[in-house]
Amino acid sequence: MQRAAERIAPHAHRTPVLTCTSLERRVGAALFFKCECFQKGGAFKFRGATNAVLSLSEAEAARGVLTHSSGNHGAAVALAAAVRGVPATVVMPRDSARVKLAAVAGYGARVELCEPTAAARQETADRLLEETGATFVHPFDDARVIAGQGTAALELLGEVADLDYLLVPVGGGGLASGTALAAAGLSPRTRVVGSEPEAVDDAARSLAAGRRLMNPPGPTRTVADGLKTSLSELTFGILSAHLEAVVTVSEEAILAATRLVWERMKIVIEPSAAVPVAALLGGGVTAGWSAGRAPRVGVILSGGNLDLDRLPWQATEGDKS
Repeated sequence: MQRAAERIAPHAHRTPVLTCTSLERRVGAALFFKCECFQKGGAFKFRGATNAVLSLSEAEAARGVLTHSSGNHGAAVALAAAVRGVPATVVMPRDSARVKLAAVAGYGARVELCEPTAAARQETADRLLEETGATFVHPFDDARVIAGQGTAALELLGEVADLDYLLVPVGGGGLASGTALAAAGLSPRTRVVGSEPEAVDDAARSLAAGRRLMNPPGPTRTVADGLKTSLSELTFGILSAHLEAVVTVSEEAILAATRLVWERMKIVIEPSAAVPVAALLGGGVTAGWSAGRAPRVGVILSGGNLDLDRLPWQATEGDKS
């Protein structure tokens, strides 16, 4: 992971760590927010994509890179490919947020639309890989991507000492896996807690069952669109070994946490990034805290990409009317 940090350092931002007194009072802890919403491409994904693309051999890179993504990873691969000077193709679901579709295209990638299912994404990607001979950069099932994502926690742990907890959202598990490995290496006493929407709770169910379980097939409704994907065998194995727990939160809690961060911290985060904040506010994490000293808690705010013409709480209110 240190090599990944050195590899991406000339290209990735070292994002700020912010605090918020009003949120600290609500949960009774010292909070340190690693703001990946200020990363290039608007999310932590640039770290893993850049490490993966820069790790390719010259022959691999010359054939270009390809991935599938609901948005943030696709934008990251497009940006990383531009850094390396190679072509990129991104397969995206038709229902991806407009801002994310525009970002991927704007960064220079070829966008191929598909139906909003995991099977359709993979089938389209497989067809294009056969046609182009490109190298596939998986959103999370790739050790190089995981190492790159873990550099966010590496920076946080190097800047803020003695964290008792480190909270991270869980989708496919790349960020959570990288975070857990970084903590295991740098701060073994820090407990890493994952969080995910109740609507896509495969990580919580998988860890409870001791085997990998998938989310149901077909379109899934959650405002946290970046967390719809199920774990891979690689990320499940890492999280099984290193994650303290996974806390699930409701759609209403995610929306409330998103809005609260906007209002109190004055920064734009997307709902996926608000999921660990929702876990904090809902008591799913604080229930395990012991009395006495207020714990020191790191929170990775994973990204800030959303459609400002259709804010998530406005969309929900419109659906109810």
